[in-house]
This record gives sequence, structure tokens and C-alpha cells, in this order.
Amino acid sequence: MKNIPYFALISIIFASSCKDKDKEMKVDIQPPIAKIVPHTLEKHGDIRTDNYFWLNQREDKEVIDYLNKENAYYEEMTAHTKQLQDDLFKEMKARIKEDDTSVPYFYNGYYYITRFETGKDYPIYSRKKGSLDAKEEIMFDCNELAKGQTYFNLNGLSISEDNKWVTFGVDLVSRRQYVIQVKNLETGEILSEVIENTTGGTTWASDNKTFFYTKKDPKTLRSDMIYKHVLNTDVKQDELIYHEKDDTFYSFVYKEKSKKYIVIGSTSTLTSEYQFLEADNPNGKFRLFQKRTRGLEYSISHFGDSFYIVTNKDKATNFKLMKTVETNTAKENWIEVIPHREDVLLEGVDIFKDYLVVEERSNGLNKIQIRPWSGEGAYYLPFESETYTAYTTTNPDFDTDILRYAYQSMTTPSSVVDFNMKTKEKTVLKEQEVLGGKFDKKNYVEERIWATATDGTKVPISMVYRKGIKKDGKNPFLLYAYGSYGASMDPYFSTTRLSLLDRGFIYAIAHIRGGEDLGRQWYEDGKLLKKKNTFTDFIDCSKFVIAEKYTSPEHLYAEGGSAGGLLMGAIVNMAPELYNGVIAQVPFVDVVTTMLDDTIPLTTGEYDEWGNPNEKESYDYMKSYSPYDNVVAQEYPNMYVSTGLHDSQVQYWEPAKWVAKLRVTKTDKNLLFLHTNMDAGHGGASGRFEALKDVAKEFSFLLDLENIKN
Repeated sequence: MKNIPYFALISIIFASSCKDKDKEMKVDIQPPIAKIVPHTLEKHGDIRTDNYFWLNQREDKEVIDYLNKENAYYEEMTAHTKQLQDDLFKEMKARIKEDDTSVPYFYNGYYYITRFETGKDYPIYSRKKGSLDAKEEIMFDCNELAKGQTYFNLNGLSISEDNKWVTFGVDLVSRRQYVIQVKNLETGEILSEVIENTTGGTTWASDNKTFFYTKKDPKTLRSDMIYKHVLNTDVKQDELIYHEKDDTFYSFVYKEKSKKYIVIGSTSTLTSEYQFLEADNPNGKFRLFQKRTRGLEYSISHFGDSFYIVTNKDKATNFKLMKTVETNTAKENWIEVIPHREDVLLEGVDIFKDYLVVEERSNGLNKIQIRPWSGEGAYYLPFESETYTAYTTTNPDFDTDILRYAYQSMTTPSSVVDFNMKTKEKTVLKEQEVLGGKFDKKNYVEERIWATATDGTKVPISMVYRKGIKKDGKNPFLLYAYGSYGASMDPYFSTTRLSLLDRGFIYAIAHIRGGEDLGRQWYEDGKLLKKKNTFTDFIDCSKFVIAEKYTSPEHLYAEGGSAGGLLMGAIVNMAPELYNGVIAQVPFVDVVTTMLDDTIPLTTGEYDEWGNPNEKESYDYMKSYSPYDNVVAQEYPNMYVSTGLHDSQVQYWEPAKWVAKLRVTKTDKNLLFLHTNMDAGHGGASGRFEALKDVAKEFSFLLDLENIKN
């Protein structure tokens, strides 16, 4: 739906300027005020009144009208930054190589390539048989498929073992409900079989005519059903293979790297369970690997006659590696390969014929260890930067000495590297190009500092800035964090970020508790009844960079999205005086009401992250920090809040209600904007460059507050 211009609340007042000789027109633009409709919510004898509960009716014309009024208010209030936004967009786009191509990877006889063409927003997926010199076969040109669509996302490409068929998922709404279709790669024909409301991905059996896929609950959007489809049959006849009835679990299906087994997984925040079936026997019965036991997490990788298991069995908080023969997979048969280590988080493994590759994290940094199966000469890849990100990428083949990994830091563009595990020689296949001729990594400084939290915990901060910055408290400083779900926010390179750095900003990532940046315990100490550590860590990091004179409250800005948006909502309630401005992207701010409504997509699976508010202790703790419930009459920073009408992760009404409540409660005259993308969801706009316009809005908000005009 397109935005409807709304100007009814705009009043124009003529006044003379005291600064300029000429008279000029000043505009007094009044923000929209949402109507108050008291709605009583009661739990555990506690009564809450939600005046904006009515905003959760997505199809209601009055709701859409209000969102459009907020958009119109934002547009009018930021009209003076339109040129800056346009300049930023062009500047950021100009750094990106438009006619770009991914590093090809070889799989099952073909090289697979993703490329972009100049002037086009969407990728082209292609392949070449046997050699990079072979004729290109275009599988999908998303630019053609996206014509006429306000949103387009193609996902989950999966190719049959005979290389003839490809399944793919398409989302035209941005609600992550994909429609699966099948294409004949030999003829180009797209079959009439259409499967709706899926995750988009499929897994082919070895017979090249059967595939498995995951459907979602149409209301909660939980991926809970695994189906089997046979080509050229009616999708209505598809067989339900597995139904995950526990509404705190999600299900998925995949094929092992060995191609021998198809695996169905079911996971919650704290518990895992897997079933497996020979890929050449799609009509067989899946066998349970290890039944779910609350608190037991594990993942499996098949190799030879064994499965390798990354697990927290026996209180291995940071996980360990075990193995078992494929004929006896219950946990009593698991044998330890790599023991648990208190100071090292085992994140995953990649298996090759002659090597086991182990991805670890220690002292907040990624490590990649190469372990020959011979047991001799294990070693780590050398990474010398003070703060960086490294991880294995596409490694589909067992029988190779070549490990492909990616590396980047806050000053070093992302690179794809082939590393010979036998000779220890590395070949940089590609380093991200930064066009425009102005970027030189030597002009920037990256460093890692450690703030001390209120309870004495040391919290790392990764930062980057241009050389020559003085620690005089006058630098504009953008501090970003996430801090939930055990997601580690590793230091990364960004071409868009240069637009801030080159204008004098310092950019930093606070590695606060709630992520796994410093191990699994780092996550455990920032969830459930310890969630407030996430917020106080960020506040303490903010105080630290102020105390060290990197910046000051007049120039400090905070940014976070989704669960990081919850973080933003919490810190502006708890310590608003520390920040001049805050960017909250798709923020999860109405914690109590959302977690009490099990009809809202994805809620029940969150209980092990946030707690179950049906239990009074969790309810009381959530309510004590829920941003929406804790808005009070005080001064708040300047704020830019964004959301998407079709967001399936954080429903649009959470930020809408939050902004509506802030408008009538806060005591300051600082800026408060709500911008709703009426065509998009949680991930924002689709298209390669369209998303840059959202970044330009955010950057212009910051630069305008700093009075930086260009």
C-alpha cells in the first residue's frame, strides 16, 4: 500500500528571523497524536491500561491512516535533509561495484555464481558446467521476476542430484512466508505445482523426484510441519512426515554434507532433537537420533560411518565435540573428541576427508583450527588484527585440501580466501572493492577497548574511526549493540559506514551480555532473569567512552534493531541523559503484552529467551524493563524509530504504540519520528540499493543533529 499524504495537522506561522536580514517563513509542524482508547489487561492480579492497543489491527483504515500521518510528519520535518539523504544515497551507492560477481563454488559438476549487473537491483543466479570457461546457464534473473513488485525476495535454491531440477521460494510481501515452485533447468519450464506458506527451502532425495519442505502455521508463522512432495503430483496430496506439536519448538529439514542422510531437526532455545533417513530411501521411516531432553542441545554432522556431535552434554556450557557410530546414535554411545573448555566456545565444525576444521571463539575473537585426522600437527589460522571476523564459508566437498573462509575487520573489506590445509598456502580469491578512489584502509584506526560494568565485568568494545581523531569529548559517536539470543556481533567492514567516519564519527560495537561474544556464559548472563545485564552493560559502555573523552552526551548516539531495539527502548528509559539521539529499528518494545499473546507469530518459542510471563516471577521481571510499560514523564533523546507494516518478527504496532505513548508522555521538545515502510517487513526494503535509502534516512538524522550539512 502506498503512503497517503497527510497535511491536516500542519499549521504555518509566519515570523521574522532574528538571524537573517530577510524575512523568511517558519513552519510549525504538529505531530500526529493517536487517539486514546483505554484497554485493560490483567495478569496475576496486576492491571495494566494500554491506551493504544487498538493499533494492532493491520487491516483497519484508521490504523493505516495513523501510520501514514506519522510518515507524513516525518517527511515534513525532515524536508530540509532531503538533499543530504539523496547525496548520502548516491555516495554510498557509488562505493559499491554494480557489475559484481561472487566467487564461484564447485558442486556436483557445476560452478555456481551469483552476479549483479549495472543499474539493476536484484541478483542473477547462474551456473557453468565443469569449467568456468563453459557457457553460462542462467537459472534465475531476479530483475525480471521482480518487475511490478513492491517487494521481492527469492530464497532457498535447491538443486536435485541429477542437476535437472531446482526448487525455489518467493516472498512478495516481506512476511517470510514463501511460495515454493519447481523449475526444469533443461527446458526452463516452471511446473504448475505451487506450495504456499513455507520457509522457502527444500531438500531433495536421491531419486531426483522427491523433496521435503517445511510449512508454517498460518497464524503464528512457526515452522512446524515437514512435508514430502513428489514431482508431477498434486500438492494437496503431499504427505505430512512430521508435525512439531510443542509450540516452543521449530522444525527444519536438510541433507548432510555426505549426501547419505536427510535430517529433520526440531529445536527450541534450550533443547534439540534430530531424526534421520537415508536419502536414497525417501519412502522410509525417519529414525530418532537422540530424543529431546530439556536442556540438552546438540547438532550433528555425518562423516564415514559416524556422526560428529557438537553438544552441551554433561554441563558443557561452552560445548564440546563427540562422535558416535551411525548405527547407535543415542547419547549413551557418544564418545568425546574435543573436551569442554571453560575459556573457549566451540561454535561448529566442518568435516573434510583428511581434516576436521573447528570454529571456536576465545577472548571475544573467532579462531579457526585445522586438525588432521592423523592426529598430528593441529594448528590455528593466523589472524593478526586486534579485532576482526573470520568464518568458514561454502565448503561442499569432502575430498579436498582446500578450506574456503571469509575474513574482514572494521578497516579491512571482506575477503574470500582459499586456504590449502596441507601446504598452508592461502589465496585471496576476492576482496570487496570500495569504489570511488577515496578509500584507503591506512586512513582508519580500529581498536578494542574494555569497559567495566557495574558488577565489575569487563565488556569489550570494538571501534573504528579516521586517523587524527582527538579524545576531547567532541567527537560524534555511534554505539551499536544487539545483545540477545546468543548472537555475537562480530566486528565487520561496511562501505556505508564510511559516510559517517569520513564526517568525523566514531563507530563502535558494544559486545554486551546476551550475545555469545565471550562464550556461552556471556549469553546465559544476559537472558531471562538476568536480562537487565544487557541494558546496564550498554549504559556502562556509554559511560566509559564518555569518561575516556571519545565523546560526550551531547554527541553520543545509540543504535539497535529488533531485540536491539528493545535495548534502545530500555536505555532511553533508564539513562536518557547519556544520548543526544537514538535509532531504534523494528524495535521489540511491548515485551509483556507480546509475550502473553501466543497467537502472535513466533511468541511461544521465545519463552526460554525472555521467560514465560504466565509465571508471575517472569511477568514481574519483564514488566520492570519493558520499554512500553516504563515510559515516564521525563526528557528523552532525539529518536528515529522505523518499522515495516508486514513485519513477522516484531509486529509494526509495537513501535507504533511506543511512539504514540512517548509523544504524550515525554517532557522535552526533542525530535521523535516513526517511519513505517508500508511495503516491507522485518528486513526492510528489498533490492540491492533500495535498502541504502533507509540507511540514508538514519545517517541524515544523525548528521542533522550534529549540524553537519554535507
